Formats: sequence, C-alpha cells, structure tokens
Amino acid sequence: MQDIGKKSGKWAPTRHTGLLPHRGWPRRNLRFFRHRIVPGMFRQAAGEALAPVLEPPADGRVRITWIGHASFFLQFSGHSVMVDPNWANWHGPVKRQRRPGLCLSEVPEVDLVLVTHAHFDHLHKPSLKMIQAREGIVVPRGSGKLVKRLGFPAIHEMTVWDSLHFDQLEVIHTPSHHWGARFLHDIHRNYGGYIVRSGGKSVFHCGDSAYFNGFAEIGRRHQIDVALMPIGAYDAPSGRNVHMNPEEAVRAFADLGAKVLIPMHYATFLLGNEPHTEPLERLLSEADRLGISAQVLILEEGVGIEW
Repeated sequence: MQDIGKKSGKWAPTRHTGLLPHRGWPRRNLRFFRHRIVPGMFRQAAGEALAPVLEPPADGRVRITWIGHASFFLQFSGHSVMVDPNWANWHGPVKRQRRPGLCLSEVPEVDLVLVTHAHFDHLHKPSLKMIQAREGIVVPRGSGKLVKRLGFPAIHEMTVWDSLHFDQLEVIHTPSHHWGARFLHDIHRNYGGYIVRSGGKSVFHCGDSAYFNGFAEIGRRHQIDVALMPIGAYDAPSGRNVHMNPEEAVRAFADLGAKVLIPMHYATFLLGNEPHTEPLERLLSEADRLGISAQVLILEEGVGIEW
C-alpha cells in the first residue's frame, strides 16, 4: 500500500546550475570530441553481463549491484528497487565503454523503479520499457509525462523531501545541485536523489550533482548507511559546475555522515575531459589521505556486495 508523506521544513531544496556554457567552451568541446568521443567510438566495450542473484539477502542486509554508470539493483530481504536503469550502448556519439553488468533479460520483477532526473543517460526509455515493477516508477516532479507510455502500472512524481511507503519499503526524494531539463526548453523538471530504506538498512543514491551544502542538510535529516556517489564527468566540456570531482564526493560523503561510499558515474560513458582512469585514482588517493580507505567499496559491474 502506498502512503505519500509531506515535505518538512522550508529549506531551499535544490540548486540549479544554469544552462549557458562558460567561456572557453568551443575549445573544451573540440578537445572532448578529439580525445574522448572519437577514440571511444572505436574502442571495444570491456566487461561482461552476468546473471543477477535472485535470492534475497538475509534480514537486516542489503545487496547492492552496480550495473554501470548510475544504474543500480538494490535488494533487501523483502523488497527490490532498480535505480536509473540504463542498458544503452550509445548516447548520441558517446559509446558505452563498459558493458552492463547484468543481463537485462534476466532481471526479475522489482517493487519500484527510481529515476533521478530526465537526462538521457538516466532516464533511458528503451531500458525502462524492459523493466517490470509491481508498484510502478518514481520520477521527480515534472517528468511523469516522459514515462507515461512505458508500461508501468503507476507513476509517482515526487518533490524534494517527499516520502513514499510501500509495505516495509520507504523512498525519500533528496535535493541536488544539477538541472533537470531533457532538452533546452523544459527546465521545469525537478531533479535530485533518493534514500531507499527497508529492513533496517538505508541506501542513498545521489543522482547527478555538483558539491553543495545540501549534503549536510540531507545528513542532518536522515541516517544513511551506504552512499552511492558520482565521481566522474567533472571536467565538463561546457565548463559548468554540474558534477563533483572525487575529492568533493568524499567531502559530500563526510557531510552525509554515511558509513560506506560506493562510487558511480565513471568509466561507463566518458562524459568529461578528464582521463578515464583519473576519477577512481583520485578517489582512492583522497580516501587514503583521509584515512577512510576501509569505508570506500569499489564495485565490479554485475557483482553484488552485501552490507
């Protein structure tokens, strides 16, 4: 049964990055085309698709499987959730560099699908059409029409700090510093992340975000066990401040007060000018500098970890 909670507090929930590129964007875009897009077109994708583990984890545990990019399969003892499912091989001229970690045809029916925002690499319609979800799909306010014809039994639009309850599963929509337009004119669409709770475990999926003080607010409001944090595409061709770098992701992790950091949004689609190995190298270096290496878990696509 669904129960929709109300927003609490008057804190400004999101920060919009704006749409205009910064000075120097033609040079940065040329570099991106020459050194990222063109070489990526001819590079064979690495990795392999595995069969998902269907048996749920024990009570009080959560199994987290990274599919690639920002896509995750979350399994609790009594519930399961898919976040930002994306099995695309291409996004425009950007070729996928690592294969999806799970075989799409073998993914079981889940309770819910969550989409963090309307960008094509997060709201991928062909992938969404293939996912079966008993309770439907959750999207930020303003994106319901985009998923109306994808076959879900229900569409739940959320605004920041709203909560949804399905039996023992709770979903809370959290703020971010990004933007939600799928094209250029539709800036009315919301964006953000989610906290997913069930069986005494809580997982935070950041969505896309630059660093901002909202992470501390999220941590003050909610207890988080595992934080799924983006670490790539920070050297944006547009020059806009739209994604965190690895050091900022670690700072945001500290602000959240989470127990474990799992990185995402790197290596799958090369969306920034940084070298493709740099995000993970910088993350591990910063974690080592701060003495928190034991709290950082690096996942291999398709291989679930339990916590």
